[in-house]
Amino acid sequence: MCGVTQISDSVPTPAARPLQGIRVLDLSRVLSGPHCTRMLADMGAEVIKIEPPAGDLTRFATPRRNGLSSYFVQQNVGKQNLSLDLATPEGADILLGLIEQADVLVENYRPGVMARLGLGAETALARNPRLVYASISGYGQTGPWVGRRAYAPVVEAEAGIVASQGNARGGELAKDPHSHADLYTAVETAAAILAALYQRERTGEGQWIDVSMAETMLYVNEHLHDALWDGHDDPQWIRSFRPGDYLVLTVANGESLVVSGHPAERGTFDFFVAAMDRRDLADDPRFVDVASRLTNFDALCEIIREFAAGIPDAAAFEQQFSEHQLAVGRVRQPGELAETEWARERHAVAAVDDRGGGAIRVPNAPWRFGSSPEVGVSGVPRYRGEDNRTILAELLGYDDAHLDRLEAAGVLSSRIPES
Repeated sequence: MCGVTQISDSVPTPAARPLQGIRVLDLSRVLSGPHCTRMLADMGAEVIKIEPPAGDLTRFATPRRNGLSSYFVQQNVGKQNLSLDLATPEGADILLGLIEQADVLVENYRPGVMARLGLGAETALARNPRLVYASISGYGQTGPWVGRRAYAPVVEAEAGIVASQGNARGGELAKDPHSHADLYTAVETAAAILAALYQRERTGEGQWIDVSMAETMLYVNEHLHDALWDGHDDPQWIRSFRPGDYLVLTVANGESLVVSGHPAERGTFDFFVAAMDRRDLADDPRFVDVASRLTNFDALCEIIREFAAGIPDAAAFEQQFSEHQLAVGRVRQPGELAETEWARERHAVAAVDDRGGGAIRVPNAPWRFGSSPEVGVSGVPRYRGEDNRTILAELLGYDDAHLDRLEAAGVLSSRIPES
């Protein structure tokens, strides 16, 4: 596939990966934790995904091929896999043994579950004081909402995201298909883990990190300051932009695009006027200042839309408007950006071995390290329990007889398609 990075089962050279030598135990499921640990794996960490006998829910998602769900592959490629029943005493003991040799543990069970299994942060840090133990939950490990069930859609509803999207639709409340709370929390957790690892270099000590999805959605909401504002309002101010303030325009050939900046804003209005060569608008009483332009915003937008409709295509529109300091983006369907010349040159998509002679395409890591060119997707997606024996033999010294007993007792299990 032209321009798509082909991923093999080979391991990059140690010098090429910033987190080489860091071992991560991934006890998370679905999205927030798995995306966090995939980030760490893409940076070179050794990530061991520890799945329950039932498997991660995303293994059963579609589309799928050769027993591999593309959803699962996108979030878990590059990780080893150990399938362990933590509800058994033997399973818990195995995990505690692995904790002694780990740098990071990531879990997103409901608060209290890990502690009830005898695997909570206090126990883990007692076994390994250098461990960075990260817990992801909906509303945090403390407080009055600690027991509430939480998934991305409900957290986004609580955090005002659904309401703000409804405001942009004229009041119609609807949840978009993206799990913002999961993915933002994944990124914030990864950042906290890296900070804790850096602090460990100075103190020699690990720590427990408590990350909540709800606080994350407050933290990353660039408009929250406006909702919390209790001071003076000025008619010349444009308060935090609404989605409709970024114009979606259609050019003559039917292509749609978005122009950055609020057309009524100081400075930006001048850019629009210059790009359209409509300097007469600056003298129009309806548009003489910000307050006037906001009052007559629909009329201003209609003028801009009519102008756009006369431009032949998106390329011509972007060229004309970019000359006047306005950024333009084309409205694309999901996946279209991945097929562009830009994506090919940047290797933005990686072709991962689908374990059947083909490939599953997934997004590559977005970072380019000057001294670490091999950062990004590596390895192949693993089946549940595929690395049970290798991991426990290498890290805990278990022999075949011991492993056989654990398998017979159901402490270890696997699901690997017959070749």
